[in-house]
Amino acid sequence: CEFTDGRLTGGLAKGDPKPGGPLVIFYADDLEATQRRLEDAGARIVKPAFAFPGGRRFHFLDLDGYELAVWSAA
Repeated sequence: CEFTDGRLTGGLAKGDPKPGGPLVIFYADDLEATQRRLEDAGARIVKPAFAFPGGRRFHFLDLDGYELAVWSAA
């Protein structure tokens, strides 16, 4: 499921349940720059960038240990 309001785009996807709730996926125009900024801020990449229908994404753990993801269009 995807949503957009002209300022924010996001979505939800069905997957395996994870502690802490659903996987939140953010959109970024520049996937590599966003990954570098997150790593500089202390995030740990747990799934390197990979292709999926419609784009590419990577997963990371925030400082509290929650898994999040960032995607970019193809």
